[in-house]
Amino acid sequence: MIERQPLLVTAARITTLDGPDAEAMALIGDRILAVGSLADLRDRFAAARIVDLGGHHIVPGFNDAHCHPSVTAETRLRLDVSPATTADVDALTTRIAQRAATVADGEWIFAAGYHPQRMPGADPRLTRDLLDRISVTKPIAVVLFNWHTAVVNSAALRLLGIDDDTADPVGGEFGRDHAGRLDGWLFEQAFLNPYFSGTGRTPWIPELDDEQLAGALLAENEYLHSVGITSYTDAIVTPQVWRVYEIARSAATLTPRVGMLLWNTYFDSAEQLGLRSGFGDERLRFVGVKAMYDGGLFGGTCLCRHPYAAGTGADNGIRLVDRAEFADLVRRVHDSGSRICVHANGDRAVSEVLDAIEAARAGNPGNRINHRIEHCSMVDAELLHRIRAADVTPVPFSGGIRQHAPQLVRYYGAERATGILPHRAFLDAGITVAGSSDYPTTPAEPLAAIESLLTRASAADGTVLGPEHRISVREALAIYTVGSAAATGESHLKGRLAPGMLADFTVLDTDIVDHPDRVGTTSVVQTWVGGTPVWARE
Repeated sequence: MIERQPLLVTAARITTLDGPDAEAMALIGDRILAVGSLADLRDRFAAARIVDLGGHHIVPGFNDAHCHPSVTAETRLRLDVSPATTADVDALTTRIAQRAATVADGEWIFAAGYHPQRMPGADPRLTRDLLDRISVTKPIAVVLFNWHTAVVNSAALRLLGIDDDTADPVGGEFGRDHAGRLDGWLFEQAFLNPYFSGTGRTPWIPELDDEQLAGALLAENEYLHSVGITSYTDAIVTPQVWRVYEIARSAATLTPRVGMLLWNTYFDSAEQLGLRSGFGDERLRFVGVKAMYDGGLFGGTCLCRHPYAAGTGADNGIRLVDRAEFADLVRRVHDSGSRICVHANGDRAVSEVLDAIEAARAGNPGNRINHRIEHCSMVDAELLHRIRAADVTPVPFSGGIRQHAPQLVRYYGAERATGILPHRAFLDAGITVAGSSDYPTTPAEPLAAIESLLTRASAADGTVLGPEHRISVREALAIYTVGSAAATGESHLKGRLAPGMLADFTVLDTDIVDHPDRVGTTSVVQTWVGGTPVWARE
């Protein structure tokens, strides 16, 4: 039941991102009535109940514009082989073998979170042969942390229907040894195509139970609230994931506000139903259609103008799509009135995505929705100009430098790495930028991402990449709030603490405006959604 008695919330500082900072807010139900001094709001709302948050700092609720909570919820139900659970390949295969001992022949063992760069340098490479030592009768898939690549055993390859003579799919590669034999590695579309099978196709790996997945999502959302997140956009939504979110919403257990990016192989269904971006409500909303153009930045498979030693062993990354088919998809999504949200990391990929968006806009200028480029990791002055002219919203990794700086240098070289994820250049070009973790690719904590934006320093060794791209703490806060709201078409609802806006906010134990050097040690105290606390530190 929505409370109709006004509520006054006061703290040492309230950063509104809508003008001057304040010391109090008046709330009614799930909205903000007024913002200002405590004395003034007490006079105006004499009957209001007061919540005094003392010396804490209130900021608009953090909004992660691109993350994967449904994937991490699924991982809770599958087998977690992330670095937190497996220190080396031996521990990883032991963990998989323990699971294999509990399942019948033909039953899947699906593990996720494998991070080869976090394994000891002397470890053997995980391969089909290593997994076959565990079982040749039970299909095994081990998905890398970035969900761009999987390693499988022979039983899984048989289910895929591929052998040593099978040609690589468009936008993907089957890993092979020196003799040309499949080694079990499935890069990009070689994994993604069968996993996200599309409308009318049987999934390669059987889906989990909807209710089980909804239960795991509850735990995932509790964690996201604990780091201050009030809204997020799930960047790969299938029909099952859509159902799971609706189950949670109908049961009133969906405490964050969720935007959904529908995976493009299911767009036919949305198109037939006439669903457009914006369908839904303030709790659960269809934001756009997700497509991927190139590979992963941190896995060294993104498509660049200047070649590099890619993670596949080739001299550049991977284009995941046929250009003509991709341009047709962008046109169809644009013409339907929806937003296309394209994963593109390398500068060549970004340029070619812009080609398709510009052509779609020229053919149908009536749809002025802001399309998105997810990650948009490498740009130059020309691309910045085109991004702004096409009204495209970049959604780059906010914490990518902090988490993956050594990998960026290793793949792309020190000189090119300094210009990766150039938030300063985006802002200086007048481009609205959204905040994003791509969780679990980088940590979900917005405060860790904000620290990365302020320092551009590696958490591993302190290496600073491109100090000229550092931004201020207010700019970083705006990226994770105002920018993310713009990316989903919800600037009228959230991102700022102002009259008429949703009462979604995060309470910090440190004033990070006065003490930006303490962002890394700041903690979330409370998280509020719609005027109601959904998480509080004990």
